[in-house]
Amino acid sequence: MAIFVNADTKVIVQGLTGGQGKYHGLRNKAYGTQVVAGVTPGKGGTDVEGVPVFDTVAQAVAATGATASFVAVPPKAASAAILEAAAAGIAFIVCITEGIPAQDEAKVFNTLLRNHPKTRLLGPNCPGIISPGKCNIGITAGEIAQLPTAKGPNVGIVSRSGTLTYQALYELKQRGIGVSTCVGIGGDPVPGTNFIDCLKEFQADPETHAIILIGEIGGSAEEEAAEYIKASVTKPMSAYIAGVTAPEGKKMGHAGAITSGGKGTAKGKMDALRAAGVKVGLNPTEAGDLMAEILASMAR
Repeated sequence: MAIFVNADTKVIVQGLTGGQGKYHGLRNKAYGTQVVAGVTPGKGGTDVEGVPVFDTVAQAVAATGATASFVAVPPKAASAAILEAAAAGIAFIVCITEGIPAQDEAKVFNTLLRNHPKTRLLGPNCPGIISPGKCNIGITAGEIAQLPTAKGPNVGIVSRSGTLTYQALYELKQRGIGVSTCVGIGGDPVPGTNFIDCLKEFQADPETHAIILIGEIGGSAEEEAAEYIKASVTKPMSAYIAGVTAPEGKKMGHAGAITSGGKGTAKGKMDALRAAGVKVGLNPTEAGDLMAEILASMAR
């Protein structure tokens, strides 16, 4: 099993005819993902290396039965693209677009919540999701993800940082540790999917035996996750929080990565996770080492 996406997931790429959409969409297809269509207004009836292109998401869904969408369009068009996909019945939307104003993100989030409660948005400004060997939607390189094994143990990954998502995957691959699903939720202030959403799915997934959480400074998502872990997660976890040396009041990387008034600090998040029973590493490699130790103890 896996969470959110699997080998049966049929994907459309909104923006397949653009540079980024074509590059990453075809990489996803080459990985084995069922990329069944592209959507670009005005280019319906054409194709991109054999993948048919439609003018609207509704047309693409009707023709292919797609249930997931990869949104790779510029910031000005991204909000409309997400809502178009939801209106067409797409259940899972991955938006990699960065630079969407927080106000627009909030409007989209609340519109989905109100009008399309069965649609899940991942992102925006995220690397996407990969269930190794089954499905890859987004910009993650499939070759750095270790395939899960039938007996396990396999690890689920959830991360706010794109780059550290890749490092977490590679740290596990170097140790021969399989990954059930890796979810990059993105670091913007209003993510469509949060830590708790992913932790809930990993806890219920029989193929996931342990979990790595990668967080960063800013906001309260990690502290909220720690409370949820304490109450509802029984699977062992390791974690890493980026931004230990970040000066207060200065944005670091993601729009949501800013500490203010003593809140949102790396130390506060690390303390909260430790109090919830999570083993916290001081760098990504140490988080990988801690996970290897956890799995070794499970095998005894």
